[in-house]
Amino acid sequence: MKAIVIRQPGAFDVLQLEETAIPTPNAGEVLINVAVAGINYADMMLLRGGTPGPHAAQYPMIPGFEVAGIIEAVGAGVTEFTPGMRVAAVLEHGGYAEYAVAPVEKTFLVPDSIDFADATALLVQGLTAYGLIHDAAKLQAGESILVEAAAGGVGSLAVQLAKLAGATVIGAASGSKLELVRALGADVALDYTQPGWSQQVYAATHGRGVDVVLECVGGQVALEAFHSLAPLGRDVIFGGASGQMLPLSELLMPMSFKGISVSGFGGPWLRPGRAQVAHKALTEYVASGQLRVQRGPEFPLDQAGAALGAIASRQTTGKVVLRVRD
Repeated sequence: MKAIVIRQPGAFDVLQLEETAIPTPNAGEVLINVAVAGINYADMMLLRGGTPGPHAAQYPMIPGFEVAGIIEAVGAGVTEFTPGMRVAAVLEHGGYAEYAVAPVEKTFLVPDSIDFADATALLVQGLTAYGLIHDAAKLQAGESILVEAAAGGVGSLAVQLAKLAGATVIGAASGSKLELVRALGADVALDYTQPGWSQQVYAATHGRGVDVVLECVGGQVALEAFHSLAPLGRDVIFGGASGQMLPLSELLMPMSFKGISVSGFGGPWLRPGRAQVAHKALTEYVASGQLRVQRGPEFPLDQAGAALGAIASRQTTGKVVLRVRD
C-alpha cells in the first residue's frame, strides 16, 4: 500500500510517500480501507519529535490520528463490526495511508448520509469540541462563552455546539474569517489580532465579561481572553498554537479575587464512555442538519506536507483532510 512515512523529525519535506505492507488487524482491531485521513494541528508534533517521555514518537512511522473508510477485515474477537461497514476511527498513528488498523473502542459507524470527510471532523476535533462544551466547561443555557480560533476545526464546531446549548457565543478569529464565524451562528465575531480586543467582549456582555473562555492560542491572546472573564468564570485550556502558554503565576491574584478557575482538557478518552456519547450526539446533530461541518481544503495523499503547511500558516478554516480514495 501507499503511505506517508516519517523516518526522522524535520520540516515538511520529511513526509515521504512510500510503498509499505498492509497492516494486519490484531485481536480487538479492525482494518480500514481508508477513503479520507484527517489532518490535525497536533500532527505537526510528530515532525518535531513528538511528546517527550514514554509517548515519544518512534521512527520510522506513519502519522495520522484519524481515518474514515470501509472495513476491509476484522481481528479475532471482533463482533461489533464486519467487512463492508462504513466507519471512522481514531488511531495512535498510521492514518496517512491506504489502509490503517484501529481499536474497536475507538471506531464508530458512519451513516450513509454523512460524507467521509465530514466524518473525520467529528473525531478528534468534533469530540474535542463536544468535550470542551459539555465536560470541561459544563456550559449552561443563558451563559456566555468566548471561543478562540472560532473558524478552525475545533472552533467552528464549538461555536455551533455552544449555540445548541443555549449560550451567547462570542467568536474570536482573524479579520478575514469573521464573516464565517458569524455564519456559523456566533452572536458576536471579533478580531483578536487587534490590540485591546477584549474591550469588545465587555461591550458585548454589558460590562460583565464572559462565563467561559475556550483557550487554544496562548500568549497575548490568552492574557486578553483571561481578563475578559466574568467573576466565577471558567478558563479551559486545550492548546497553545502560538507556542506561548498562559503565565498562570501572573494570574493567581486576579483568579483569587474574581473566583476564576483555570483547567485543561486533554480529550474525551479521559472519561470512559464519554467519547461514544459525544460521537452519537454529534452524528445525530449532523444528520438532522443542526450541526454543519465546515469543510477546509482537501489534498491528495502525496501532498501531506502541503496540507500540514496550510494548517501551520493558520490561514485555513474548518477541517483539512487528505483524500486517499474517491
